[in-house]
Amino acid sequence: MKVDGKPWRTIWLEPDGWSVGVIDQTQLPHRFVSTRLTTLDEAAWAIKSMVVRGAPLIGAAAAYGVCLALHADASDESLDRACAALAATRPTAINLRWALDQMARAVRNRPRGERVAAAYARAQEIADEDVAINAAIGRVGVELIEAAAARKNGARVNVLTHCNAGWLATVDIGTATASIYTAHDRGIPVHVYVDETRPRNQGAALTAWELQQHGVPCTVIADNAGGHLMQHGQVDLVIVGVDRATSQGDVCNKIGTYLKALAAHDTGVPFYVALPSPTIDFSTCDGVAEIPIEERGPEEVTHLTGMTADGRIETVRIVPEGAVAANYAFDVTPARLITGLLTERGLIAARADALAAAFPERIAKG
Repeated sequence: MKVDGKPWRTIWLEPDGWSVGVIDQTQLPHRFVSTRLTTLDEAAWAIKSMVVRGAPLIGAAAAYGVCLALHADASDESLDRACAALAATRPTAINLRWALDQMARAVRNRPRGERVAAAYARAQEIADEDVAINAAIGRVGVELIEAAAARKNGARVNVLTHCNAGWLATVDIGTATASIYTAHDRGIPVHVYVDETRPRNQGAALTAWELQQHGVPCTVIADNAGGHLMQHGQVDLVIVGVDRATSQGDVCNKIGTYLKALAAHDTGVPFYVALPSPTIDFSTCDGVAEIPIEERGPEEVTHLTGMTADGRIETVRIVPEGAVAANYAFDVTPARLITGLLTERGLIAARADALAAAFPERIAKG
């Protein structure tokens, strides 16, 4: 995607050919800055602190984290240490584990002298594959937006999304936003209701920012406003992303997604999930029972960061001193509430048989 007219990916190799550049998403929307990662510890910190975030981007960042570890030490011990350290950063996003498995397979049986080059080659492939998958999802999902526009005789299509499943959450293009960007680029009038997405406000801070950069009309709404808009016919469809999907079609996404799905189900609004295949965890079935839900620090709930009128970035407490806060990062939406899954292989039902038929090679590998 473009920022101020310049094409960007969210992660890239620096000109030195080995260190890794990333957009520091903790600075958005007020500052657009990048940071250079040079060690395994820095890569793990970037994932844990959410300098990079979003399941596909976490996977790509983890792949490059393995590269940085092997650049310093190409031994088996270094590979094992890197995979363990990176796997511990964000337990819910399955792309993390998938990418680490891919990296280990690519290098473990190679001579030490070949491992670094093989690691960087596989990491680049993972990044490029993500972009291709997202573009394919966009081509699938745009048909839904086109159909909605046709039903409305060309009137504006209103899409509601939750959190940030945009290009900032991936290497490029995005998952949930891929269909939106494709529709906008085709001249289809599309408008996005952007949930603010507490507690980190990824919708307000990130999704709104990137949609504005691309010229897509959007309106930021309070998290609890979506149901009201659906009741009054102001949402044509919901498209969200996913951090982990189970073999039966349950999806784990940013906290609050489940409530949007319930509201959509009650009001008859189609609820779609943009699902790249590396995000499917075929080793799990019941998402509520089996997916580990990350709990982050309470300060993300008790404090807010923003820009003051004079341009300073300040963090303030919004709860009474000493208040106890809980911060569950994700929830699980059962398959029964999902209208369809937007995948790189088409629109499929949120069912075990449909997922298995679409991705038989993943059944064998898990």
